[in-house]
Amino acid sequence: MDSKRLIISASEIGQYHFCSIAWYLQKCGYKPKSQSLELGLEQHKKIGETIDYVNKKMIKSKIIALLGYIILFFSLLILIFEVIS
Repeated sequence: MDSKRLIISASEIGQYHFCSIAWYLQKCGYKPKSQSLELGLEQHKKIGETIDYVNKKMIKSKIIALLGYIILFFSLLILIFEVIS
């Protein structure tokens, strides 16, 4: 973490509010060792991966829906031109 950084995150504010000493030590490069912390980091990583997966699937589903609408549009155009002809 860059000690010259002027912007702090919302989680840093929460950390400072919970324990200002722990926040300061972490800013100075001290890495706490805690089984709960490690478990929390793993869970955050898994949740992040799940969110990324869902976002990719949502984008794919929107593309497929758009393609379906395009096919429907051209099918209707073809049908209208055949009825008119």
